[in-house]
Amino acid sequence: MTPETHRTDPIVVVGAALLDGGRLLAARRSAPAELAGRWELPGGKVEPGERPEDALVRELREELGIDAEVVERVPGEWPLRMPYVLQVWTARLLPGSPAPRPLQDHDDLRWLTPAEVWDVAWLDQDVAAVHEVAPRIIAGAR
Repeated sequence: MTPETHRTDPIVVVGAALLDGGRLLAARRSAPAELAGRWELPGGKVEPGERPEDALVRELREELGIDAEVVERVPGEWPLRMPYVLQVWTARLLPGSPAPRPLQDHDDLRWLTPAEVWDVAWLDQDVAAVHEVAPRIIAGAR
C-alpha cells in the first residue's frame, strides 16, 4: 500500500473548464488503459504545499502546453477513487498563449459548443462537473 491509501484527508485533483468564446475544451485520455478513449476536463493532482489554482496552471502547461489563468471555482466537489476528490475551476487562455495540444496522457482535444457538450463520452467522474459547468459555456457564448 502507498502512503496515499492510508490518508484520511482527500487529495485534490483539479480540473479545468477551459472556456474560449462559448466553447469548452475536452481532452481524450490515452492513458491509463482503463480510461483511454474517454473524455475529461484536463488537470491533475495538487502537489503538497501547492495552491489548487497554481496546480491547475501548472497542469495545463504540462498537459496542453498553454498559458492560462484561473477565473473562478465551480461550486461542488466530486469523489474520485479514494482518496481523491475533483474540484473544477473555469480558466481561459492568456493572450499570446499557444493553442492547446495534447502533450501528456491525451491523444485528442476538442472545443465543444454548448450544443456539442454531450457529444463526447465523458469519464463517469467528470459528468457531474460538466453538468455544473454547462451553464457557464452557454453564458460565454452570448
